[in-house]
Amino acid sequence: MKSELRYIELKSGFGDNGPAWIGMAEFSKTGRTVYFNGKAFKNSNARGISGNYYDIENGDEYWISGVKKNGTDRHWAGGGKIMIDRKVVDHYLSQVDFKQLDKNRFELIDIKPTDKQKFAELENEKIE
Repeated sequence: MKSELRYIELKSGFGDNGPAWIGMAEFSKTGRTVYFNGKAFKNSNARGISGNYYDIENGDEYWISGVKKNGTDRHWAGGGKIMIDRKVVDHYLSQVDFKQLDKNRFELIDIKPTDKQKFAELENEKIE
C-alpha cells in the first residue's frame, strides 16, 4: 500500500475552519480509498459540496490534498491550527519553504493507525 504525506481537513459542519491534519496517508491499490487516523475516505468524484472525499462510515466530507510548498494548506478564508503527526515533522519540513513549525499554526499530535480490514469488511457487508 502506497503512503504519502497529505493535508486532510474536515469540511462537514465547519466550512473552511474544520479540524485539519498533516500526516502519512495510505492509499488503496486503486487510489480511490485513503486511510488516515483510524478512518477510511472514498473519492467523491467531484460530487461533494466542499470536499473531495467522504468518510465511508458517516458520510462527512473532507478535503484531502498534497501539502503546499509555501505552507498555505488551509483555504484562504479558513483558520485554526493544523495538527501534524510528530513522526512526519522532519519529512514535512523537507518539503516546505520554512525550517521550523510555527507553534501558532501547528500542533504536534500522534496519528493513530487505521485498521484497513475493518473497512474492507464494512464495504463488503451483504445487504439483506
